[in-house]
Amino acid sequence: MDETALRALVQRIIKEELDPDRIPIGVSNHHIHLTEADFNTLFPNQEMTVLKPLKQPKEFASKQTVDIVGPKGTIKHVRVLGPCRAHSQVEIARSEALNIGVPAPIRLSGHLDGAPSVKLVTPDGEVTVQGVIIAKRHIHMSNEDAKRFGVKLGDTVSVEVQSQDRRTIYNDVICRPREDFVLEMHIDTDEANAANVDGYTFGKIVKA
Repeated sequence: MDETALRALVQRIIKEELDPDRIPIGVSNHHIHLTEADFNTLFPNQEMTVLKPLKQPKEFASKQTVDIVGPKGTIKHVRVLGPCRAHSQVEIARSEALNIGVPAPIRLSGHLDGAPSVKLVTPDGEVTVQGVIIAKRHIHMSNEDAKRFGVKLGDTVSVEVQSQDRRTIYNDVICRPREDFVLEMHIDTDEANAANVDGYTFGKIVKA
């Protein structure tokens, strides 16, 4: 990074740090949530091992990975997130869904009715999971954040993202307040790449 670009980045970070309404943008890579039963089939005699904690409380990326097998291809080494859930779920980007031939719908996490199935494979086992989705863009926030922004659970807002050279407004962003949530908007890798989102990108609600 040259001096001019570095100076612009520093100025951008300082400006955004002083804005109380800024929302950190988190890029959500493809990942898998598993039930305890599916985990035990794929990883017999193993425990889910923490690789690194995630921003939301009690959630973490595990050391375990799985291959997702669709009708037209495979996505290899996809990270399993913990802890285990009541229903297994696979979250991928639209470009990946097209590549492996799966008609994944755009849904909020846990909204799996009618979602297609894929096979999950490890060296030790395989399972078929009904629940492949493209995650609908959303904002995790605390209840206090929701009051400050004037929104409630399920509200739809637009968020302006101040990315370098590709400033973008994301519509159809779902608000997901919960007492213990940490403020962060989630988009997938396709959305992030299209808008030049990096680890220093923030957004701001422009319509509620």
